[in-house]
Amino acid sequence: MSRCKADESIARRTAKDFDFPLGVYPVETMTALQGYTSQYEPADGDEGIEEVEAWPDRYVFDIVISATRLEALWVQVFSMMPGRVYPILDYIGHDCYREIDPYIAYEPLGQERMTNLLQRFRDFFFEDGMVGYGAVSEDPFFYAFVDEHKILTLRVEPEMRPKIEQLLASFDLEAVQEPAGADAVAHEHRSVLITPNESPELLNADEIVEIARERWGLVLNVDPETNLDDEGEDLGITPFRCILRYESDQNPTPQYSEVICTADCLIQAETLALEAVDGLVGQAEMEPESSDLFLLSADRVHLKDIGSLAGEPKPSKASSKKHLKRNQVLSVRWIVGESESS
Repeated sequence: MSRCKADESIARRTAKDFDFPLGVYPVETMTALQGYTSQYEPADGDEGIEEVEAWPDRYVFDIVISATRLEALWVQVFSMMPGRVYPILDYIGHDCYREIDPYIAYEPLGQERMTNLLQRFRDFFFEDGMVGYGAVSEDPFFYAFVDEHKILTLRVEPEMRPKIEQLLASFDLEAVQEPAGADAVAHEHRSVLITPNESPELLNADEIVEIARERWGLVLNVDPETNLDDEGEDLGITPFRCILRYESDQNPTPQYSEVICTADCLIQAETLALEAVDGLVGQAEMEPESSDLFLLSADRVHLKDIGSLAGEPKPSKASSKKHLKRNQVLSVRWIVGESESS
């Protein structure tokens, strides 16, 4: 079974008795402080909430704990949740206009399906500075999330507050005015995994996210009919780099393809990519009785980069907005195996 491993050459940063995650560390002097804050949050109103359940009255706990103690605390917190939960995943991916790719599940799954992956890829989930993860349940309401700084946030119904405080006390965590982890000052994020180039049997971060998306039923939680940046600005038409996986009954070994296209929203880019790879499969006379085509990512890229992404020796002519045409496939090719080409 494929796994991952943190690079042992990466030294852990510490501040007295506080261990920072391998993948998140301060770049200025600071005094770390373990502990938590808690505050009451009233129930969400119904305005603007159509497809998701409104959250009830709850207490929110923001918890800072030494990285080497985080996994033990997470195990205890997760055991307090119901048997079926909705997984959540945040990943600092490759989209040029969005810092974090937020994934959520719309169907609950058994806790063991989350636990299995967290244990299998523990160096990624508990040490890497590019990923956050968690889960939420409905009855009772319980939200637990470890962000990319490895800060644990809990939201629980008021009657759960004493149990949470008792658990935190068992970890010698006290309520403090302002706990301080790596995010309290200027800091850096990094991926800490050994790359497959160095050890082919190990998986990289993108491959782990691919597995988690399938096993946990995750969907990218962005509006697929708009094209906005993190500040809410409408970007109009942008280039997209789409990666797709193809499997069939004749060839169960996954094959990967890349599509470079232009679109004014995510759903249009996905449609163009799927149609382009369908054509690629047909050209190769690969039409099995059953097959599976899965879109792994559709990341927006900068205009200046689309020429190199499409394999052009010189910068593309589409180097400004006025040259960018909507719904255009610029390049499609297989990217698994040196002998495969577009």
